[in-house]
Amino acid sequence: MAKPGFTVGPAEMGVAPSLKALPDENRLEMPRQGVHAPKSKDRGRMAPVRLVGTLLARILLFGGTAAVTAYGVREMYAVMSTGDITLLQWLFLILFALNFAWVSFAACQAVLGFLLILKRDILGRRHIHENPPGIKTAVLAPVYNEDPARVAAAIEAMAEGLAKEAPGQFCFFILSDSNKPRAWLKEEHVFHQLIARAPAECPVYYRHRAHNTERKAGNISDWVTRWGGAYDAMLILDADSIMSAETMVEMARRMEADEGLGLLQTLPSIVLAESLYARLQQFANRGYGLIFGNGLSGWHGNGSNFWGHNAIIRTKAFASAAHLPILKGKAPFGGHVISHDFIEAALLRRAGWGVRFDTDLQHTYEEAPPSVSDVITRDRRWCQGNLQHIKFLFARGLAVTTRLHILSGIMAYMSALFWFLLLAVGLTLAVQASFTRPEYFARPSLFPTWPVFDSVRAVELFILSMGIVLAPKALAWVSAIVNPMRCLRYGGPILVTLSVLTEVLLSALYAPVMMLAQSRIVWEVITGGDSGWQPQRRGDGSISFATALKAHRWHTVIGVVAAIVTFYLHKDLFLWMLPVTGGLMLAAPLSWVSGRSDVGLALRKIGLLRTPEEKRKPPILEAVTARLDGEHLRTAKSPLGALAAEDDFRAWHRAQLMEQEADGEFDPDLILAEAKLERAKTVAELEEWLNDREEMALLNSPVLVDAVPEWVKTHNR
Repeated sequence: MAKPGFTVGPAEMGVAPSLKALPDENRLEMPRQGVHAPKSKDRGRMAPVRLVGTLLARILLFGGTAAVTAYGVREMYAVMSTGDITLLQWLFLILFALNFAWVSFAACQAVLGFLLILKRDILGRRHIHENPPGIKTAVLAPVYNEDPARVAAAIEAMAEGLAKEAPGQFCFFILSDSNKPRAWLKEEHVFHQLIARAPAECPVYYRHRAHNTERKAGNISDWVTRWGGAYDAMLILDADSIMSAETMVEMARRMEADEGLGLLQTLPSIVLAESLYARLQQFANRGYGLIFGNGLSGWHGNGSNFWGHNAIIRTKAFASAAHLPILKGKAPFGGHVISHDFIEAALLRRAGWGVRFDTDLQHTYEEAPPSVSDVITRDRRWCQGNLQHIKFLFARGLAVTTRLHILSGIMAYMSALFWFLLLAVGLTLAVQASFTRPEYFARPSLFPTWPVFDSVRAVELFILSMGIVLAPKALAWVSAIVNPMRCLRYGGPILVTLSVLTEVLLSALYAPVMMLAQSRIVWEVITGGDSGWQPQRRGDGSISFATALKAHRWHTVIGVVAAIVTFYLHKDLFLWMLPVTGGLMLAAPLSWVSGRSDVGLALRKIGLLRTPEEKRKPPILEAVTARLDGEHLRTAKSPLGALAAEDDFRAWHRAQLMEQEADGEFDPDLILAEAKLERAKTVAELEEWLNDREEMALLNSPVLVDAVPEWVKTHNR
């Protein structure tokens, strides 16, 4: 066996060039940007009608938010100002103002979205062009330790559609950052078959990075610098993204038609949900997300945002303007930018490129985490990324809309902490009122200062607050009811009404659990915790009840203690707090049931939480699910066994390593991998002996991969 570190060239390896899974490189320069830079002149202009509409939308949104917030804060001040206001009450008022402003902004945005949906229902959707686009587009699918069969099913269905709709104009790049050896080898085994079957009019390529520097942002940047020069646009997907060919072609047309457009984001709908919590997210996304999405689009104009997937980007614009800066300091606030998408959109906008959010594009989909525990795991990473954006909030050169996007991302998690603090301060005030002797003559006066509480105003304010919180859901229900075709897609007026009520009830129970979980996450980030980078589970999210109980034990304890305290203080306060304390006391069973597919599928069977895609599945989803159900691509039970047994697969894997050269450094993992390969008698024994680092070293070494056939021959395997 050759010694580790010996570099083997293509001729020595005897690998045919056709085995390579990549086209020739066409490089682009991608200079790294700074946090601060001057803003460039806009490269395009909005049409006058659209400009006026955007200005009116902003007036409605921000004027409405300011008016509603001012009224709510004034009423809360009136509730408490019947006597002197204490410092604790001032703190309560400030926290109330922050929370009330946040929910008021969401409600006003929902009103705006509702009006825009009504307008679209009356006037119809934007005209879809028929001519094929003249620009070449690469569809990028980054993967990280994913289920390759699921990814391959979606890519094959999309590639076949693009080959028919726009032959020769699109191709796919699967960009792997998988860092677990068996996940990597398993995906190669599946993607090897996919590439061989892909249509010539829309080829599929595959690249695996040995080092996943800068995570997904680095994955995309690596592609841009190596192959981006050959493509006018890149359409970014997630591993769970699905889009129809017609939608992708239309996105390329719109990019081509607007020379000042740098990024076009679509509104993805959640699909293929089976577990209870995934179906809850799916229904909320499809119903309320449509309202919020149209509201967002209405006031964004050409200063919209990027969500990291289901969007098309002008490649040269991205290369010249959007290479992320490296932040000063250590994680969690320093280092590489984690939530890259918001900042990439900000940098494009700073360079003068338009960033647009088109909600009229249909058949753009994604999947949801299957359980509460999976959402919390994802939120840990997202929260750190969004809080890291504080360093960009006041960066020089950013547009006002960009700063609002960054602020909204921060508030998405800080609002949970503010809500928790509001409840904690409110409960403290209640305890204080019960156990502290009032000082009626605290100041020299002929008349005592009575602690008076305006209960009538308090009840009215509570009703107003609940109305604002529920307004987006009510508007989504109305938008479904008033449009007969849309209503029927949700199952009709009775089922859509029952679905909304079911979602409201379950969301109310889960909300306090998420509040505490997100508050803890914020605290961990603020105190210096780093989230790392965990792959997202998809499909089934079930966990044992014991696991749920252990994960949510503190939620349960806090809920029980808060319920006992409020019951002791006053029965009305106990009932007032029951929606919060009840959800916390039930945290473990709620989390346990959230990931169960049988519960979610039972609700689907009776028509609850149904979405239009379930009533009548679009062709692209039919094509994907048919492939998943039919297991059209072989998956290796033992990836290392497949490498040993299948000569063509081993040659293909080896071909992808052709450009890797040894750096001459001592690699103990490679040495150990070679020693174990020499001594192992079977594949099972070799798999048992190798740890992840050693197996990765083996798979990345052309020399050791070359040695596998001789090892197989020696051991008759």
